[in-house]
Amino acid sequence: MAVVYGINPVSEALKARRVSKLVHERGAGPRVDALVARAYELRLVVETVDRRALDRLARGGVHQGVAAELSPLPAYTVEELVSGATGAPLLVVLDGVEDPQNVGAILRSVDAAGADGVVRQARHAAPLAGATARASAGAVHHVKIATVVNIARTLEELEQLGVWTVGLAGDADEDYDAVDYTAPTAFVVGAEGTGLRRLVRERCDRLVRIPMAGMVSSLNVSVAAAVALFEAARQRRAARAADR
Repeated sequence: MAVVYGINPVSEALKARRVSKLVHERGAGPRVDALVARAYELRLVVETVDRRALDRLARGGVHQGVAAELSPLPAYTVEELVSGATGAPLLVVLDGVEDPQNVGAILRSVDAAGADGVVRQARHAAPLAGATARASAGAVHHVKIATVVNIARTLEELEQLGVWTVGLAGDADEDYDAVDYTAPTAFVVGAEGTGLRRLVRERCDRLVRIPMAGMVSSLNVSVAAAVALFEAARQRRAARAADR
């Protein structure tokens, strides 16, 4: 059973019509009362519990007096992510990114940049509820997600679908902002510390780096993904403006 907790994550889940049951603590405040009222409007199951029960449901997370049980997320294939794009597809592929905070932040950036979806590996993947949903600020309910068995083979599939795969790597020779992202593009990002795995790295069409001007050698993976996504979004806005 997937569960989200906290006022904003539950609110986003209600907007996305993913809540099957809302659980709340009596007297949690007007913002929770508004969520309860909305749940009744949608004819959902609503349960009032004590704080200890909510603590257990949220597994110790900060729930603000409300949580929700969710219906399953829609399942997408990689081909559906590509074919469902409104323009040139823009995707993010997660290679071993397991930390819920990072996955949630990447989902939030994908949604904010107007990208078309995320590809993740089934094995060792962060659950898409709980801390991931909270870190995504609700984006997990709106971003299309394809779960695959093998990332390296998925990059080959993307190539067959006409999508360029661009790996983010600190030791790459090419700067990220020197590449044209107006074509169909999938950014491939690796786990903190280890980066892209060897076979995945070899399957990428090109590797780019984000130049670092300070003393630290790299960005957090979610920040790096956001930088790349918004560079692609900037280029695409400029291309559309030039075509007018």
